[in-house]
Amino acid sequence: MNIRYILFLILGLDAFILILQTVELSASYYEVSLLYGEFSFLQSIVKASIYFFGQNDFALRLPMITLHILSTILMYLISKKYVKIQRNRIWLILIFVLLPGVISSAIIVDEAGLILFGLLLFVYAYENYSSKFIYFLLGSYLFVSSGFVYLFLSLAVYSLYKKDNVFFIYNLVLFSLSFLFYGIDVHGSPSGHILDSIGIYAAIFTPIIFVYIFYVLYKRYLTKDIELLWFMSSVAFIVSLLLSFRQRVNIEEFAPYLILALPLIAQTFEHSYRVRLNKFRKSYRVIFIVSLALLLINSSAVLFNQYLYHIIENPEKHFSYKMHVAKELASELKNRGIFCVSTDMRMSKRLKFYGVTKCNNNKLEENAFDSLKDNSVTISYKNRVVYSAFVTKVNIN
Repeated sequence: MNIRYILFLILGLDAFILILQTVELSASYYEVSLLYGEFSFLQSIVKASIYFFGQNDFALRLPMITLHILSTILMYLISKKYVKIQRNRIWLILIFVLLPGVISSAIIVDEAGLILFGLLLFVYAYENYSSKFIYFLLGSYLFVSSGFVYLFLSLAVYSLYKKDNVFFIYNLVLFSLSFLFYGIDVHGSPSGHILDSIGIYAAIFTPIIFVYIFYVLYKRYLTKDIELLWFMSSVAFIVSLLLSFRQRVNIEEFAPYLILALPLIAQTFEHSYRVRLNKFRKSYRVIFIVSLALLLINSSAVLFNQYLYHIIENPEKHFSYKMHVAKELASELKNRGIFCVSTDMRMSKRLKFYGVTKCNNNKLEENAFDSLKDNSVTISYKNRVVYSAFVTKVNIN
């Protein structure tokens, strides 16, 4: 089968699965806070989607799914420089779309997906367009997101290595302005969150792939085989670890940078595999198969996460609980003729997205697991009750 058809098949299936996922997820408190909070570039994109497609989950998540598909295409185009065999590029793309962190950024409305797209767009532009466009693109990133501050820092270090004084000064100015506009949260005293950060990285990439990324970056440093992608991945990774010595770091801000190392690890793996005789390639095939199997297991856990409620004693400990319940709760309330309630601030904001506003006429008391009362509301997933509350009519004189 033609490689291009396989790529389109992967993209089509990926988009189809992500769109199906919009049915199972509710808007989280973080997402609605972004939607109703201070202006941001991502907020404007999401609001434009809602304007054209209505206030629903599909419109909320469509921008992230679109950015993800575009990012996948850019990853394939960028990989042509690093991976010579076409079928190996397809394997790289398959690994990319199966990464738990990539799946999350493709459907959760936060800046991780936007930053990943921006980074891949920059790399592709840097390799294919004039310096004038590169300078314009980097300048525009200053107004898009605070997450690009580490891009400016890594490019400043890269330009020092390349002895490109103009590019160094330009990125140093952008870094300084970004630091001035957004700041970098550095606080606390040494508290040792570095192991937590490494654990989150391992969850985002799966342990084997994360270890191999670290190995490839370190090996290339020793052999001086370092270039743009190496600097973008390594500088952000090192900064995240340094910050982890003093504070708990939001790894989601740094993970997109480390994802850029995927073409490098594919190139290293392909070269190491090809230079060995057939009888010595078995260990590489085993590593690849095990890594792919773990990716499939992890991605399945993300995509079919509602079944995990059957093995978790406390539903609120579920990793996706904060993105569940609200939509079904709003639907149940509206079926009962209740279109406004007084409840917890976080749930109130989430219900607002689904048309249940805040008022003092009805009081919603959460975590009241007594489904025998007439005024109780319960939400179940796969025949497991995960949420229960009482709705009480409040008499206002």
